[in-house]
Amino acid sequence: MRFARPARRTSADPTTTGQHRRLGVPGAHGSRRRLLTLSVTATCAVLIAVLALRDAAGPAGPAGDEECRPTALLEPPCGAWFGAFVPHDKSDLAEKVHAYERKVGRGLDIVYTYHDMSAVTETRLEGQLLTEQEQRVGADRMLLLSWESKWWGGTREQQPTWKQIAAGELDDTVIDVQARRIAEYGQRTGKKVFLSFDLEMDTRTPDNGTPADYVRAHRHIHDRFRELGVDNVVWTWIITGYLDHADLFERMYPGDEYVDWIGYNQYNYYLCHRADWLSFAQTQHATHDWVRAHLTDEKPLMLSEFGSASDPERPDRQADWYAQVPGVLKDLEGVKAALQWNYRDPGPHCDLAVAGDRSWAALREAAADPHLNQPRG
Repeated sequence: MRFARPARRTSADPTTTGQHRRLGVPGAHGSRRRLLTLSVTATCAVLIAVLALRDAAGPAGPAGDEECRPTALLEPPCGAWFGAFVPHDKSDLAEKVHAYERKVGRGLDIVYTYHDMSAVTETRLEGQLLTEQEQRVGADRMLLLSWESKWWGGTREQQPTWKQIAAGELDDTVIDVQARRIAEYGQRTGKKVFLSFDLEMDTRTPDNGTPADYVRAHRHIHDRFRELGVDNVVWTWIITGYLDHADLFERMYPGDEYVDWIGYNQYNYYLCHRADWLSFAQTQHATHDWVRAHLTDEKPLMLSEFGSASDPERPDRQADWYAQVPGVLKDLEGVKAALQWNYRDPGPHCDLAVAGDRSWAALREAAADPHLNQPRG
C-alpha cells in the first residue's frame, strides 16, 4: 500500500517535562521446602492453563464493570484504547497485525489504515474503504480509516481539491460509493468505524485549498453520509498538533456537531530532525492543554500517532521513553486512545519503529497496563 504522507516538522516548544521510568526487575527467589515447592508448582500449572485460554485481547481489564463499557461513540469511560499503525501491503494487513500483536504481547484495540479518494476500479483499489483485509482485522478490533483527498500516483489534474469535494463533484463516483459500503458493513456486522478526513489538514493548505474550503469539504462529507443513512461512523478530526499551527487549527475545526473525537500526532523525533530528545510527556502535554483550552473541554482525545526515534549512543533510551507511556496517559485528561506508529517518517533517514528487544519489552509492559486494557463491548 502506498503511504504518501506530508513531511513532518519538529514540535513547537513544549514546556511540560516528564520523568523517565525504568522497567522493574523481578526479585530473586530463595530455596523452598518441598511442600511449598509442590504447592507453587501446582499453582503455576493452573496459571499456565488459564493464560493459555486467554483470548487475543491481552491482559485482563475491568471487563466485568458495566460502567467501563464503551459509549455509543466508542469512548472507553475507564481508561484508553491501545492501537497502532502497522506497515503492510494491500494483501497482508491481517498477517502484519498478528505479527505486531505477538511482539507487543496483546491484541490491538484499534488498527489504523490509509486510503486515497480515487474512484475504485477493478485494477485500482486504493480508494476502497473496508477492504477484505480490513474487514478480517476488524472482526475483533476497531478500525481507524484515514481518507485522504489525494489520488496516489494520479496526475496533478486528478488530485481532488476541497472546493470540488464541497461542491459535490466526487459524490457519485467516490463519496456515495464508500458511504454505502461503510453502511453495509455496519448493517452486516453491527460495528462502527472511526473515520478521519484529511488528517493533518494543517499541512495541506494552500495546496488543497483554504481553511474555509476544508471546513466546507469536511461538512459536506459528513452531511452526505447522514443523508445516505450512514450511522456507524465516528468522526475523528486529526491534526499535527504543532502549536505554531494553532491559528490553522481554530480556522479548520469543522465544529462540535461535525466532530466526535479529536486526534493529534506528536513524536520524539530526536536525530530524525536534529531536535532535542523529548520525553513522552514533553511530546504530549503542550498540545493536549492547548486543545482543551481552545477547541474542546469535553470531546474524547486520541493520540492518533505517537512514537520515538532511537538513540544509537544510548540503546536503553527508547525503552525508557515507552516505559513512561501509561503514567503520562493517566494525567492527560480525556485522552481515550493511543496509537503507536511503528514505521518510518516520510523523511529519508528517520526510523520511528520500535528498535530492539529492550524497546519491545518496554512497550509490552506499557501496553499491559490496566489503563490500556478496557472492555470493548
